Amino acid sequence: MRIAIVDKERCNPEKCDSECSKSCPVNRKGEDCIVVREKSEIDEELCIGCGICVTKCPFDAIKIVNTPEELDEKPVHRFGKNAFVLYRLPIPQPGGVVGLLGGNGLGKSTALKILSGNIEPNMGNVGEKAEMDELSELFRGTQLQDYFKEMKNEKNTVYKPQRVEEIPRMYEGEVKSFLEKTDERGVLDKVLERLSIDNVLDRKLEELSGGELQRVAIAATICKDSEIYYFDEPSSYLDVYQRLQMGKLIQELAEDKTVMVVDHDLATLDYLADTIHVFYGEAGAYGIVSKPYSTRKGINAYLEGYIREDNVRFREEPVKFEVRAPSKEKERRTLLEFPRTEKELGDFNLTVEKGNLAEEEQLGIFGANALGKSTFAKILTGDLEADEGGPDEEVDISYKPQKIETGGSGRVIDYLSKVTDNPYSNDFKNQILRPLGLEDLLENEVSNLSGGERQRLAIAVCLSKEADIYLMDEPSAYLDVDQRLAVAKLIQSVTSRNEASSMVIDHDILFLDYLSERGIVFLGEPGIRGKALKPGDLERSFNKFLEDVGVTFRRDPQTGRPRANKLDSVKDREQKKSGNYYYVDGS
Repeated sequence: MRIAIVDKERCNPEKCDSECSKSCPVNRKGEDCIVVREKSEIDEELCIGCGICVTKCPFDAIKIVNTPEELDEKPVHRFGKNAFVLYRLPIPQPGGVVGLLGGNGLGKSTALKILSGNIEPNMGNVGEKAEMDELSELFRGTQLQDYFKEMKNEKNTVYKPQRVEEIPRMYEGEVKSFLEKTDERGVLDKVLERLSIDNVLDRKLEELSGGELQRVAIAATICKDSEIYYFDEPSSYLDVYQRLQMGKLIQELAEDKTVMVVDHDLATLDYLADTIHVFYGEAGAYGIVSKPYSTRKGINAYLEGYIREDNVRFREEPVKFEVRAPSKEKERRTLLEFPRTEKELGDFNLTVEKGNLAEEEQLGIFGANALGKSTFAKILTGDLEADEGGPDEEVDISYKPQKIETGGSGRVIDYLSKVTDNPYSNDFKNQILRPLGLEDLLENEVSNLSGGERQRLAIAVCLSKEADIYLMDEPSAYLDVDQRLAVAKLIQSVTSRNEASSMVIDHDILFLDYLSERGIVFLGEPGIRGKALKPGDLERSFNKFLEDVGVTFRRDPQTGRPRANKLDSVKDREQKKSGNYYYVDGS
């Protein structure tokens, strides 16, 4: 099937000469393949897939794609004429956690909304509503057939949305009042303690940080009494400790409930999911849902980029994680040294042990929230003055803060012009724009960008500057798995090309593992005291960190990725007994 996509935001017939319709070979023969009204409309049955309209459109508003030849089935939902199409749905599994894995723009959130009843599927017939009997027939012979039959009788579901920042706009008042209304299962006290949010009960929802709001949303979802629970990106804004606590709670919930989770943190998804559905296709055009896999096979299929049952390859090269030898500091010139450093901020005290950064080194920084990681970054950049210590020498640092401030109005291209002489050059396109997927966003207004697009723009600005050190605070936030890996590769490429180094603060263990050579661990008591240990090789640093968290990881023999052991499993107990929490081979 050929799919024609028209981006309604970009398509602007008032500012062009209808190049798409005038250049279309089918139109020139007298047929109406492309009709320009308020927006361009493309007849997919008449379209021959020549791609001329794609290249002629001055606003890059048209995309023509072909679905895999083996795909011969009806879609589940289409958002409109020349809009995104979703094929198949993931299958809820009672008594377990089903994980959904795939890039942004492939329909994961759409699938959750359909299954939870928040979107009424149309089976590709725009403007119509599919009957439950039709859906049951479409999924005949699968568990979804019974699912939709039961939905006809108002099956009980609850859904935690992806954008938790919208919750204060829908609900007013204090956290305590909000959560008490949701406590249909009588588990609120336990959930508050496990998620460490009992200290925000007297605050208003609009006063909460992103991480606090996320944990409140998770708590509200778990406290509801339902048959089926859907969690859309529950790890966003959370540190590793909080992600693992969230994972344990969801696993416990799934013991006698049906649970489905979308997430981009592979370590978290590996830890909490029992089965995985992989979403693949063309972002913004169509998405296809794979059959259910075991967790390991599903994540590995995603990293391999090959769905065997559909005979579809969606990744040019498989993603592999390398086990690096410990960094040999003496073989490289020291770029930055910092002595023992201390800083007090109100009731919070930060201590950083003496350390250094070598030339062309990638240094990962990790630990719980509120232990002083961002404070340390600001001391390095000079935005904060240390009470004692601080950097011994001045180096040029390009800094991407945790909170993305794009500020004001204007186009993406105007924003990039402030940090590079020629943002249209082939070098800039190949080295920065293309790896970050920003080529098609240059004419977009910065104020209209999504969270992920703003993050990629902020990373582009940071890496476009000439610097000795590229210092980034949580660059993986809002990004999908492929975008995170692309950012890691780009950081390595830019630092190598510029003979510079990077220091990266993040909570995604796989992202840091893929990028870093050494690590700095922050330990302590959140909001009260934080201590950064001396930089050490990545294995030792992660081992110390995970011992503090109480979780063990091993290497997957196929992809080399770190895999979280299930709590209290045989491997978990064996590794804890040996004191080896990280980098153990074996499946």
